[in-house]
Amino acid sequence: MESLEEKLKGLSIARRSCPEEPTYLLDMALQPCGLLAVTCSNFTIHVHDKDSLKLLGEYKGHSGPLCGVTFAHGSPDLLYSGSADGTVRAWDIRRPSTDASQVFKSDPAHSYCSWDLSCSDTLLCAGTEQINHEDSFLVFWDTRKPGDSVLGVYSESHSDDITQVRFHPRDKDRMASGSTDGLVNVFDLTRGTEEEALLATCNSDSFAASVCWCGPDYSWLMCLGFDEGLHLWDLGQLDSDKPLTVFSTNDARSLVPLVEGASLDYLVGGRWLEEAQKLLVVGGTNSGELHLMECNSGGLHLLKSLQGGHATMVRCFTWDAAVGALFTGGEDAQLLLWKPGQNELTVGKGESMKSVSALKLKSRPHKKHGYQKGGKTT
Repeated sequence: MESLEEKLKGLSIARRSCPEEPTYLLDMALQPCGLLAVTCSNFTIHVHDKDSLKLLGEYKGHSGPLCGVTFAHGSPDLLYSGSADGTVRAWDIRRPSTDASQVFKSDPAHSYCSWDLSCSDTLLCAGTEQINHEDSFLVFWDTRKPGDSVLGVYSESHSDDITQVRFHPRDKDRMASGSTDGLVNVFDLTRGTEEEALLATCNSDSFAASVCWCGPDYSWLMCLGFDEGLHLWDLGQLDSDKPLTVFSTNDARSLVPLVEGASLDYLVGGRWLEEAQKLLVVGGTNSGELHLMECNSGGLHLLKSLQGGHATMVRCFTWDAAVGALFTGGEDAQLLLWKPGQNELTVGKGESMKSVSALKLKSRPHKKHGYQKGGKTT
């Protein structure tokens, strides 16, 4: 069986897609049946053929910045998206360019900056921005009851914008959330109250930019910070006296040995590759170079660097395990497909485009506080 290192070694650009309108590509989701959904900074969602990158449909309806996209696990024709406009929407991709088939919302004051769908497809959760410099909320819905019929709300576990919500890939009742308050919380949603549901509070010492379930049986949790910190926690130790922290650094960029003259300016995110049993972390440079790294208890280890693709920062990626392919999207509006031993074909506008989008990440001073709420802390 070909190792992950061997698969990555042969990657080259197979397809390049450039939309007519310059826009940041912010997030992406892969559908097993052959589609790729991408969110854009102009509040639209593009659906592409994953092999050719041909644009198949565009979905409009959100009026604020998008904060994620995913296909339903059991219904691949259903695509979900969330937005700062205070809605999570479901789209039937069999009807391109039509209105959302379902809309989930809560209090009009809520602006969502994260959300996720449970592995059972029955539960949605969205994290809000902080309201009136006081409260932030985790809002839950039953997907079988769309509209403003909220299933429940958690209001005490975070004290600032909730930037990440991640359901466990196999346990529909396990969920993690991350915030600009520096905390990453883990919940068991089968328990009655919010206080009872909170299993663990992990401190990332920074704004939580990305949270990823990983490791054997997805019992580990990785957090990347806005300041490029990296933290790995083993939640399998929740019922033991052993520490949860597997690895922690406040700036992972300096830990990766690179060839002379190369740099690592930022981390994009991480993804657990089930077939390889490895945690893939993608980082890059401001000029578009990409570094593919393995993350484990020893830190980050460079596997492959990719040049000649993007012209500026990369915002999102996903891995297609079925064919060993990598998809990347960036602030240059380009969507790239990387495959072993390929010759590049361009789809759409040929020249590289630099985005003129005004969308910026929030950057506020980190609030230091001593808040801890139940469960095991680290």
